[in-house]
Amino acid sequence: MGARPRLDDVAARVGVSTASVSLVLRGEPGPSAETRRRVLEAAAELGYRADRAASLLARRRRHLLGVLLDVRNPFHAELVDAIHAEADRIGYEVVLSTLATGRDEERAVASLLDFRCEAMLLLGPDLPSARLAELAAQVAVVAVGRRDDAVDSVRSADDAGVAAALDHLIGLGHSDIAFVDGGRGAVAAARRRGYRAAVRRAGLTARVVPGDHTEQGGIRAGRALLAAADRPTAVVASNDRCAVGLQDALVRAGLDVPGDVSIVGYDDSTLARLVHVDLTSVDQDARAQARHAVAAAVERLDGGRTRRREVVLTPRLVVRGSTGPAAAR
Repeated sequence: MGARPRLDDVAARVGVSTASVSLVLRGEPGPSAETRRRVLEAAAELGYRADRAASLLARRRRHLLGVLLDVRNPFHAELVDAIHAEADRIGYEVVLSTLATGRDEERAVASLLDFRCEAMLLLGPDLPSARLAELAAQVAVVAVGRRDDAVDSVRSADDAGVAAALDHLIGLGHSDIAFVDGGRGAVAAARRRGYRAAVRRAGLTARVVPGDHTEQGGIRAGRALLAAADRPTAVVASNDRCAVGLQDALVRAGLDVPGDVSIVGYDDSTLARLVHVDLTSVDQDARAQARHAVAAAVERLDGGRTRRREVVLTPRLVVRGSTGPAAAR
């Protein structure tokens, strides 16, 4: 028996993108009438059928929500806790698949497919849009923390969150405010864009320091700032883990936070709330994100919704002890 046809097989037969094929098979607007006809004919000829459609037609419901998360990310842990509570309330079970050292997103997604989850809630995914479209043709997919036209999404307005951090620091007299980048992922890119836009509106000079969404990335950024001749008076980090690493590097070097340098994180995770960290951070409202993400998945599974949904929540800044007035120069 040959391998079961995949979404990219249909796309190759027609000569269009997998995203276009996914839109046709989900009945969403975009492709022309001619493209729709050719895609449907190719799908029929190849015998392509999405797993989710087949299971629903056969009425073999599993009521499983698969969740992809980074096991090292404390904010993801909070999201999962809230997702579990919401899923329990409506009679769904949750299957977890984690990112870890040596285990990437494709492998984590494959595990959820193996469990035959009816929907996937992907926390901060970095998969290409075409791959998300392919998954969405098989199961309901919700991207949490990232906007993508291929799937439903639930996220906070990262530009507004970073702008709130900048406004707070500017109000404290800071004018030299650096940003520790979160790396190449989609979430990091959104926050980087938010920082650049906010400093531009304020008439300040952007200063982006390489980093990533780990404590080690923050430590490296801290060492780079310590070696610079013109150290900033304030720094916004792309997430809390990075901010905590940055804080560690500066304090170990003998600097006072916030006396010498103010630091703002992003996520308002459990790390930020520790008394010895006391990090000013942007709260994304994990419980609201979890509630909307579960609702988006279930509306497709139980309510028959086909159009893409995007939920954008307004984040809020939680001020703690890591920020203070700008140090005199």
